[in-house]
Amino acid sequence: MSLRPPGETPAGRGRAALTVLAVLALLLGGYGLLRADAGLTTRQVTADGVPLTLVRAADDGAGAVRRPGVVIAHGFAGSARLMRPLADTVARQGAVALLLDFAGHGGNPAGLPGAGRDDTASRGTLTHDLAVAVAYLRGRPDVDPTRIVLVGHSMGAGAVTRYAAGHPDIAGTVAISLPDGGDLPDARPQRLLLIVGGLEFPAFRATAEATARRGDGRRVVVVPGVEHISVLFADRTHREVAAWAGVDGAAPRPAARLLPAGLLLLGFGLGFVPLAALLTGRRGRRVGPAPDVPAPDVPAPDVPAPDVPAPVVLVVATAATGLGVLLAPVLPTTRLPLAVGGYLTGFLLVTGVLLAAVRHWPLRLSAAGPTPAAPAAAGGPVPATGGRTPLRPVVAALLLTGYAGAAVAAPIHLGLTWALPVGARWWLLPVVTVGCLVFLAGAELLTRGRSWRYAAVGALAVPALGGAAVVGLAPGFVLLVVPLFVVLLGWQAAWAAVLRRAGAPRWAPAVVGAVLVAWPVATALPLS
Repeated sequence: MSLRPPGETPAGRGRAALTVLAVLALLLGGYGLLRADAGLTTRQVTADGVPLTLVRAADDGAGAVRRPGVVIAHGFAGSARLMRPLADTVARQGAVALLLDFAGHGGNPAGLPGAGRDDTASRGTLTHDLAVAVAYLRGRPDVDPTRIVLVGHSMGAGAVTRYAAGHPDIAGTVAISLPDGGDLPDARPQRLLLIVGGLEFPAFRATAEATARRGDGRRVVVVPGVEHISVLFADRTHREVAAWAGVDGAAPRPAARLLPAGLLLLGFGLGFVPLAALLTGRRGRRVGPAPDVPAPDVPAPDVPAPDVPAPVVLVVATAATGLGVLLAPVLPTTRLPLAVGGYLTGFLLVTGVLLAAVRHWPLRLSAAGPTPAAPAAAGGPVPATGGRTPLRPVVAALLLTGYAGAAVAAPIHLGLTWALPVGARWWLLPVVTVGCLVFLAGAELLTRGRSWRYAAVGALAVPALGGAAVVGLAPGFVLLVVPLFVVLLGWQAAWAAVLRRAGAPRWAPAVVGAVLVAWPVATALPLS
């Protein structure tokens, strides 16, 4: 005897369970982010156009005792928010921490001249912004001006070492993942700590070791098991930075924001499944006949049009991505004031157009015609046959697109790095979104929504972009974007499969996915 309520389906119970799990993950993530600020006081200021974030222990009386000051500088495509865990660590241990957003990064709407190139213009801007931060921190009554320590990551590591080399009053410098130290004068800066991840490119470790040999009072720390970004969240990194700054106290909690943000991402990801089913109006088929409810007359499905064979799909996608990386450097999109983003947008546009063109070539690889709906499996959803106005799928897609934007922006902004549009990003976001839309729509057309083929097309873009960066066809910093791109394309492919299963319009996966992929690209890459 079944205890299942009348009319309830296995699919319905699964969606209910996912809803409960999603709400629970969102609540736990939100609570964790609130707890991450416990015991700290944060103040946002802008000095000479540079956004600054001051972090200090809440129980410290401002001005009562002068404490060490630590200026923390992020790397290329980073932000003050990405470095916030380091600020929390040194603040809890008795220092006053100051984070800054370099020009073109985070909440700083000013462009960084030559973003992506280590030239005189970009170095001058970085030095100016760093000098503003040092001057602000040194002028505070609760900071000892003789105990200012600079901490930088990647691009920021280069900026703080150059600044400290020219300012001997800096008490100490920490360079995390220093990309190049060859232009530093011998023996300056003094008291330099060089931290590098054990899984980073070998060149970073070689740079750290060579720089350490050129001066006294220098030390190299290799943090095992971490790469270029995760080195910022390693417990060893936090302990070394705090000790170099001359503070000690509470144990570091590097993942205090990262883990709750992960729960938020999980909650949004799980919540998409029941939300898509709700908005598209899908209901699972009842198990057994429903009493007193006549079954609708469902017309027999059309005979499916022949599919493009999977090997052909892979060959076409490989050729399209190859042409994409070749043509992207000569497109007008390279003039977009978004470092790396202009090239990436051009690549997506070209590749998407080629994928769609092949699918609709006069000598088609498969017969034309709409993709028919497959008969529902037993116990699966039954396509609706009436009662749905044409407006409903449009409204559903718009709501799901807004959900996608919130799902990617909120967790990233609250727990990882800056993810809100400022300045030129407001118009760059729709431009990048169009590029993503064309690419995803082309993939959808070529594969006719076959999930594994669709995912394979997206996967082929990854080695194409990485190879283009290695051989010089694309900016070298594309290599930093590739890991993010892998995650976003995988996430988008999973949600596209959910939308297809829910019976959403064929264009909905591309529209929803375009916002999901474009948002981090347009809000995180530097303005130039």
